[in-house]
Amino acid sequence: MKAAKIYGPKDIRVENVDIPQLEAGTVKIKVEYAGICGSDMHEYLAGTYPIRTQPVLGHEFSGTVIEVAPDVHTIKIGDRVAVEPLIPCGKCDNCRRGFVNLCISRQGYGYTKSGGFAEYMVASEENVFLLPDHMSLELGAIVEPTAVAVHAVRQSQLNVGDSTAIFGAGPIGLLLLQAVKAAGASRIYVIEVSEERRQKALELGATTVINPMEVDAAQLILDETNGGVDVAFDAAGVQATFHSGVRSVRPNGEFKIVSVWEKPVTFDPNTIVRTEAKISGSYAYVRLFPEVIRLLASGVIDGNAVITSIIPLDDIVEKGFEVLTKDRKQCKILVKPNQG
Repeated sequence: MKAAKIYGPKDIRVENVDIPQLEAGTVKIKVEYAGICGSDMHEYLAGTYPIRTQPVLGHEFSGTVIEVAPDVHTIKIGDRVAVEPLIPCGKCDNCRRGFVNLCISRQGYGYTKSGGFAEYMVASEENVFLLPDHMSLELGAIVEPTAVAVHAVRQSQLNVGDSTAIFGAGPIGLLLLQAVKAAGASRIYVIEVSEERRQKALELGATTVINPMEVDAAQLILDETNGGVDVAFDAAGVQATFHSGVRSVRPNGEFKIVSVWEKPVTFDPNTIVRTEAKISGSYAYVRLFPEVIRLLASGVIDGNAVITSIIPLDDIVEKGFEVLTKDRKQCKILVKPNQG
């Protein structure tokens, strides 16, 4: 079968590899769609993460079950599924406290185990989640990034009626927008340099979009909200959005960081001291796939809105990773490993 392997910065190759074999408690999946994630882009541009122990990428994917181990009882051949990539150890203190996303010995499909940028993959039964009959496999590949956004909103101090700002309108930013809207945010600012993405944000329910190249986004927000939003989310991961995001929250508000960063940032701690605002992080999710599948299947969150291209596996570099480095009109690019 074909699979996309990463060997270093700007070095991803589609190669022929053996089809993985079933083990106890696992199912074999024909991968239908797999999304290119911001963290995949980070590895492509800046180098692989320390957690990576094998080269086959892809942790946002859906597919059809084609084989099950004899001891698997909840999944059957023909089932359409999404795969949760996180594999916590279940034994460390973080796991025992319920923070499985922060497991110190975690593994993951697409990192320590062969991922979804391949024609076939094998996953543990407990990591496989059934999709409703009326939910497309394309949407199945959006479950993982949507879980990231939903977890971030759940972890934040956002309450019904609150105001919020989202810095960055890529896939996570647009999913955050829909998640805060579903959570009851009354005013939603989206800050984004791309005109196409700002327009998409308006279509998805943003009340105000701001081009930070033309105006001081934080100052505009401070002026219009009489002191700042209740919660701001960073979905861009650059110095400028960090600086503006911290400035844009009200006293005792929250700046929630969801993005992956390639470089450290600097900021004035007095900004936080003087306002008693909070800076907090959000990492992955904690067993949210069933809830997120319902949100996508019901249309409460429109996953199709973030999909801009579907490409074959052979074109993953030229029409996937390279395009995403240059074209701000692109949002979520799905890879289809199996053609026909």
